[in-house]
Amino acid sequence: MIVDAHCHIFPESFSQRRAELASQDATFAVLFSNPKSRLATTAELIQAMDRDGVDLSVVMGMGWTSQDISSEVNDFLIQARQEHPNRLVGFCSVNPAWGSQAAREIRRCIEAGLRGVGELHPDTQGFDITSKTLMKPVMMAAHELGAPVVIHASEPVGHSYAGKGNTTPDKLYRFIQNFPENDIICAHWGGGLPFYMLMPEVNKALRNVYFDTAVSPLLYQKQVFATAASLAGPEKILLGSDYPLVPHSRLARELHDSGLEPEAKKAILGENAVRLLKL
Repeated sequence: MIVDAHCHIFPESFSQRRAELASQDATFAVLFSNPKSRLATTAELIQAMDRDGVDLSVVMGMGWTSQDISSEVNDFLIQARQEHPNRLVGFCSVNPAWGSQAAREIRRCIEAGLRGVGELHPDTQGFDITSKTLMKPVMMAAHELGAPVVIHASEPVGHSYAGKGNTTPDKLYRFIQNFPENDIICAHWGGGLPFYMLMPEVNKALRNVYFDTAVSPLLYQKQVFATAASLAGPEKILLGSDYPLVPHSRLARELHDSGLEPEAKKAILGENAVRLLKL
């Protein structure tokens, strides 16, 4: 099975409501206020999946700051998953700053058929990922429900881009240490966190952590696949495109050319996601 572990889709109305939504939600304003920023629909994703031979896609929110927009998108993802139960897996969006309200929204969404939480965007959502007290309601709810949590990650070096933020490996590591029993997915190769796994204490702390490859071609050379697999292990890597930013086929080509063994490629292509999400 081929799984794209990191995709974004939106209600069709969002493209006509761009200015309205940008005025209400800081994350939307940063990522999508530009009319050239693409807002993909469910139908467009399914078409792209058919074209690229993807069996299943994980669709998720964007770390909304507006509770109304968060609920609207979560409901949309619940519906999309119900309409395409064999093609889509949904993750709900919340803001940990909402405390117990965020935990209740997670429970509502998981009970409605979604499978995880994310993508969290600490910078635009305005919360401190290193605060154990603040993060506890969300992480406890996710752990109790068996829901992995996806966190946006940033590189402390390199070029700037919309939404990059400052959720760098040092902050991610403190967050992970606070919640060692949770399954955590660090997006965008964890901002380079796998490269610190040569340190024994880091390797041990990251035992329940996974890394997705979202927008990898825009950040790293294709050698990152072999390098990260040698450090974290291929079983901890999830192939994710960040659709519609990058087509799945581009990630698949880079994995194909990575020089990894066939079994490692097969794991990254989908087996790891199937195991983590208990599909």
